Amino acid sequence: MMRELTLNEVWFLMQAVRWTLLLAFLAFLGGSVVGLVIAILRVAETGPWRLIAATYIKIFKGTPLLVQLFLAYFGVNLLGLRVDSWTAAALGLTLHSSAFLGEIWRGCIQAVPLTQWEGAKAMALGGILRLRLVILPQAFRIAIPPTVGFFVHLVKSTSVASIIGFTELTRAAQMVNNATFRPFIVFAIVATLYFVLCWPLSRLGQRLERRFDRDRHQTIATWA
Repeated sequence: MMRELTLNEVWFLMQAVRWTLLLAFLAFLGGSVVGLVIAILRVAETGPWRLIAATYIKIFKGTPLLVQLFLAYFGVNLLGLRVDSWTAAALGLTLHSSAFLGEIWRGCIQAVPLTQWEGAKAMALGGILRLRLVILPQAFRIAIPPTVGFFVHLVKSTSVASIIGFTELTRAAQMVNNATFRPFIVFAIVATLYFVLCWPLSRLGQRLERRFDRDRHQTIATWA
């Protein structure tokens, strides 16, 4: 039976925002841990480690996120382990984000000037200490803008989790639409909510990028 679209339905959609954000934060946190390892392996001096990390990135960047979520949900169940849609969504998005963050951070690590690598080596620092004390602190600063940009992408990517039954914002919109049959209004509200979530983050990323570029130009001018 069709019912009217009321403030109760709108409030239901707004409550679903918390699950979208929670899923995005969880996937980002897990992806950051795995992605940092992947990034370090990508710049390792040992060839096999670089190959393993590169293969990992190619697999998860070269396959659709939707397929990855299906594999996380149905594939794990085939192994005899029962997982719910929440766990599967978190796992699939974590693996997805780890590949992208690993590649982003690999580029940031390699963007650190060669003189910094040579200076760290001249101080007789080992590979791990070289990264931890000299390279990673500089790469972290470079990585802030693209990392914020990726988080915006991740927030929007959580909508795909609706396909395996996880009730985030898009899934909640589908449920409301099925009850009210007001697709234009319902999804216009959802688009507005996504915009309210993502636009401030996008602006933050742009501001950080401009600030980084300005500081970098000032540093280059000082050296000159």
